[in-house]
Amino acid sequence: MQQDTMDKQALVILQHDARGVYVLTMNQPQSLNALSEQMIDALQSALAEVVADAHSRVLVIAANGKAFCPGHNLKDMYAHAKSAYYQDLFMRCSRMMLAIAKLPIPVIARVHGVATAAGCQLVAQCDLAVASPSVQFATSGINYGLFCATPSVPLVRNVPAKHAMYMLMTGEFIDAATALQYGLINIVAAQDGAEALDAELDKLIATLLSKPRLALQLGKELFYRQQGVGLAAAYQLAEQTMATNLMDACGQEGLRAFVEKRLPLYK
Repeated sequence: MQQDTMDKQALVILQHDARGVYVLTMNQPQSLNALSEQMIDALQSALAEVVADAHSRVLVIAANGKAFCPGHNLKDMYAHAKSAYYQDLFMRCSRMMLAIAKLPIPVIARVHGVATAAGCQLVAQCDLAVASPSVQFATSGINYGLFCATPSVPLVRNVPAKHAMYMLMTGEFIDAATALQYGLINIVAAQDGAEALDAELDKLIATLLSKPRLALQLGKELFYRQQGVGLAAAYQLAEQTMATNLMDACGQEGLRAFVEKRLPLYK
């Protein structure tokens, strides 16, 4: 990996390699990578840097330390008991989550330790997620009198309603195996540890890199756009996407390869 940010005190570290694979690492282990205003802003800036690179192919969101992310820092929230502060904090966080959805490449969460409240939201907002077997997930705000309203937005778009409501109303932890069953994550590593987690991550990245960037970009955009419209409108969006994809270079190469009974060669 080429490391773009070397400062060990940086809130986030952004790295990329020659394949266009970016790794965005939250780097505040002392706070378990809580989503403070500063952390959210640092993530937002890093996402803007990735989107500016037309050669980017995959983004991995990871974390240093014992945990992926426990959500917002409740001590900070208690210390700033003003409506304007809360409104601004959640607006910044929502904007950052939307930036992940709008990023034109696949975004993978690399999860270890715990992912709770807005940390669970971050996992749910990523397109894909790979986790260590010992990871614990929860929307635990309700345990402190706070319904996890903003985390519920991507959660209910990943997890069936009864499972989502159970998590939101009880605040209880679920393990990685249950998160896989619910649909919150895609892959559970065979064992704990960075090596096993990265092995699964590398396999997923290799699969994504074997697909044409434009097809993934068009598909991701459609995936999120059609969620917010009715059935007829969703089909209209899908029709337009299919027609556009078929007329682009990768679509035509895919058709040609099928007819010629060979593997496609994407540029």
